Amino acid sequence: MLGLLAAHAGATKLELETQTTHLTGLPVGFTVRVLDVPEGELVPIETSIDGRSVDRRTLAAGEHEIVLEQLELSSGGHGLQVTSQGATAEASIRLIPAWLSILPPLVAISLALLTKEVLLSLFLGVFSGALFLNSWQPLTALARTIDHYVAPSVANPDQAAILVFTTLLGGMVGLISRSGGLLGIVERIRPFATNPRRGQFATWALGVIIFFDDYANVLIVGSTMRPITDRLKISREKLAYIVDSTAAPVASVFPISSWIGFEVGLIAAAFVAVDIPFNAYTTFVASIPYRFYPIFALVLGFTIAVTGRDFGPMLKAERRARKTGKLLADDAVPLAKFDTEILEPPRQAPRRAINALIPILAVIVITIAGMYATGSTGLDRAEFQGTGAWLREVFGNSDSIAALCWASLGGVISAFGLALVQRIFTVREGIGAMVEGFKSVFMALIVLILAWSIGAVCDELHTADFLVGLAQGVISPQWFPVLIFLLSAAVSFATGTAWGTLGILMPLVVPIANGLSISSGLALGTEGYAAVLVGTISSVLAGSVWGDHCSPISDTTILSSTAAGSDHIAHVRTQLPYALSMGFLGMLIGDIPTAYGMSPWISLVIGAVVIVGGVLWLGRRVTNPPQTAVSAGES
Repeated sequence: MLGLLAAHAGATKLELETQTTHLTGLPVGFTVRVLDVPEGELVPIETSIDGRSVDRRTLAAGEHEIVLEQLELSSGGHGLQVTSQGATAEASIRLIPAWLSILPPLVAISLALLTKEVLLSLFLGVFSGALFLNSWQPLTALARTIDHYVAPSVANPDQAAILVFTTLLGGMVGLISRSGGLLGIVERIRPFATNPRRGQFATWALGVIIFFDDYANVLIVGSTMRPITDRLKISREKLAYIVDSTAAPVASVFPISSWIGFEVGLIAAAFVAVDIPFNAYTTFVASIPYRFYPIFALVLGFTIAVTGRDFGPMLKAERRARKTGKLLADDAVPLAKFDTEILEPPRQAPRRAINALIPILAVIVITIAGMYATGSTGLDRAEFQGTGAWLREVFGNSDSIAALCWASLGGVISAFGLALVQRIFTVREGIGAMVEGFKSVFMALIVLILAWSIGAVCDELHTADFLVGLAQGVISPQWFPVLIFLLSAAVSFATGTAWGTLGILMPLVVPIANGLSISSGLALGTEGYAAVLVGTISSVLAGSVWGDHCSPISDTTILSSTAAGSDHIAHVRTQLPYALSMGFLGMLIGDIPTAYGMSPWISLVIGAVVIVGGVLWLGRRVTNPPQTAVSAGES
């Protein structure tokens, strides 16, 4: 909520805009607009709080951001006043204890894990934040929950596009299910995926192949492999884990993906801010070997798939699925259900894999083509001749969200058209299948909207600023990367967004890493300086992905549960031990020793050995009943 007041006196006019609620111990920021002042003329501006002058400066006409630090204000209401030559603008602000800023995500996450009621838990998390921001007035907070947080989350163009993309892809899955395409893929892969280990490896390999975007990855891989893993009695929790542990890790480390432009742009802006004379893209590439959590997550997924071993809650889920045939627990509530009768193909319909492969291929091709088209607009290819940077620049400037929307629409059209041409179903039956696919992802859409609403609450409560403030202090530069890894994980876990965490922390931590290194005698350009800087940059991304994997309110975690047809909280619980172990391994073997000069490649080799040895030592195989194996000739 913002307050906007204006006042004028003579030729000068002031407008003051500020957020109503602020946190104790953190800077108070506001916007002041100086109007009706001749061009080039400076006017004195004085800021007071509760009648006490706290800031003086001279400003020209226009809009100015002012941040007041070290105010030492107590909780409660305060009067903010800006004056200039007799003109006055005032606003009332309220300060609340800073620790309240972390309660909304904690409420949502804790209740979700305890009660398994995801929707109610997320709603209460949003409501609790609205309560803090609206002077503890429950009716006002309830109204603001809907009109100030939930509704704008749907109205946000990028987030609305994700909802459209997810819905259309759900419709495509409904169509290719009804046309027999998914059963055709099952029969094609069946000769290879003859047992759970091979089925898990096929899922992992497909997740690595679709590297260009994490959203497309989870929905395509989960929807395609679900019938196969169901037949092999692989639990839905296991499918969701494999899908989740390949999507963001692959997209975040691959040099050409929808992540690259955002990451390189943030790095470049941070370098410009502190005058670091390094190339942003080459720094991005250099940071890839230091991204220990995403790489270790991929290694663990591969190891578990090929060994057939599990530990922790996942072992229990796999034993249930294999021995009883229950792919979901008795009390599970899957985020998506694709098993309704309307999605069953007609009895006489052919089981042709092409009816699924062409729509899926259309999604992949249109996504890549769309990213190329949007990214190449306005770029002069001649400028990149001989540099090998053309594709990197194109994908770095692409609009991946728009490309995904085009791709999902193309997938729906191709799936519908193929089935109509082959007369597998009528137009009415096809529309019914498509609508059923839309309905199958409805709960996931609601969870996404509420998760974004939690993010909006955290933004107004400055949750990230509070967490960053906790991490500030005296620390040696060699320990800074691991600290940033933990901080990024905390922010990503609390807000449910890896990209949001990158946007918040990258501009903050790069200048700090630069200053710490130089003040500690690590000269610009030395190996020690580079290790700290590159390690810090990689830690922001790796920690963001780690927190994203552990958080029940993460969008990719929600979409993984959706595509796999898994109970969301069951997915989080079974994935958590795997994610936590890889995060701590990345810190102990990767972030800390490499900051002191050890090669990241040595850390990766040691980490891979530890992962394989750990799975062989801790993991247990699930005994497969004779009927689990699927022969190549089975129909």
